[in-house]
Amino acid sequence: MTAPAKARRLRPNMPHYGVLPNPTAAMLTWDWVEAQMQQARNYWICTTRPSGSPHAVPVWGVWVESRFFFGTEPRAVKTRNIQHNPQAVVHLESGDHTLIFEGILLESSPAAESSALNAAIDRAYRQKYDFSPEGAGLRYRLVPQKVLAWLEADFPNTATCWLFEDG
Repeated sequence: MTAPAKARRLRPNMPHYGVLPNPTAAMLTWDWVEAQMQQARNYWICTTRPSGSPHAVPVWGVWVESRFFFGTEPRAVKTRNIQHNPQAVVHLESGDHTLIFEGILLESSPAAESSALNAAIDRAYRQKYDFSPEGAGLRYRLVPQKVLAWLEADFPNTATCWLFEDG
C-alpha cells in the first residue's frame, strides 16, 4: 500500500537538503511505516507545556489496526500537556530509519472503542511488553496529520511525506 485511505504521498518540501519534488521511484511505502511502528519498542512523544516550552518523553506503545496507542498516568506532565494542547509529535528512536508523525492525541477510553479493538490493544501490549494495560491510567490514540520518513543511507532519494486530509 502506498498510502492510507485519507492521505496522499509526496516528497517533503526540503529543497535545501536536495529533496526534489519529481523523482518518486525510491519513496517509501506505507507498508514500511507500518512495519517500523509494529517493530519499535519505544516511541518518543513530544508535547508542549502551557508555558510553551517543549516536553519529550519515551513511552511504550502499540500499533493496532494501523493506529498508534499509548498509555500514561492521569497526572503525568504529558497528560497535562495533551489536555492543554493535543498537538504532538511522535517519532521513533532511530535517525537511520527516520519516522516522524505530527498530529493530534485523542483520549482513547475503552468505552469509546469497540470491545474487539480494546482486546487487540491489550493483546498487543501483552505480546510486546509482557504487560497488560487493562484498567491502568489513560490511553491515547494518535490521529496523524503529517508523516515524514526516510532512510539515512539513501537520503534524499527515500524522503517521503504523507499528508492526511482530516485525520
